[in-house]
Amino acid sequence: MNMKLNIYQTDTEVLAALARHFADLSKQAIESNGRFSVALSGGSSPKKLHELLASEYRDSIEWDKVYFFFGDERDVPLTDAQSNYLMAKQTLFDPLGIDPSHIYAVQTALGAEEAAKDYTRHLIGFFDGHNACFDLVILGLGDNSHTASLFPHTSVLTDDSASVQALYIDEVKMNRITFTAPLINNAHHIAFLVYGAGKAEAVKHILEDPTDIQEYPAQLIQGADLQWFLDEPAASKLENK
Repeated sequence: MNMKLNIYQTDTEVLAALARHFADLSKQAIESNGRFSVALSGGSSPKKLHELLASEYRDSIEWDKVYFFFGDERDVPLTDAQSNYLMAKQTLFDPLGIDPSHIYAVQTALGAEEAAKDYTRHLIGFFDGHNACFDLVILGLGDNSHTASLFPHTSVLTDDSASVQALYIDEVKMNRITFTAPLINNAHHIAFLVYGAGKAEAVKHILEDPTDIQEYPAQLIQGADLQWFLDEPAASKLENK
């Protein structure tokens, strides 16, 4: 594993750095393979990233060669305010006029279990039956050390298949559909986007505490190129920066 910490003074600088990273990786992937596959994160942090990509980076990325997926999704209709897809549609896809055939939404109308199987099938199709290997997976980090929908003390944490799984998360009283850790770890590049003092404890747990994946699921993420994009408040409890 090759891990790098990128720590900036402000969240604005963090977002700008990750947007540049996104643009650089898209250029490399498109030059090599003619396309760029990215799995987006849900939650509030990526919303600002999307807005930055859709404005300042509108003309510097070949958007017609980018394919979008979701590292996890809530089991709600795609029109629901809690939907990760809807957030991305409003902040990224619609402003950029992304071709709908380049957007792989989780078909939550099928129900969580079937939606997870359906999404796994779509990944196999997109990657021609080979191991799904995204160019970039963007991740957030919850206060409880979860990432994607890999929540503490859930059965998916020990799933060693590179697949998409459904699970019920008692903590939020909701079904979720999520990439497994092995699927995330297959990616060429993984980027954690984490800012704000409220995340400092979780960042410390993941990066410096003894391994305990049941308590700190984001410790499962170990990719070939794993980069953390943090602001100073989020990194404030780290001893080794």
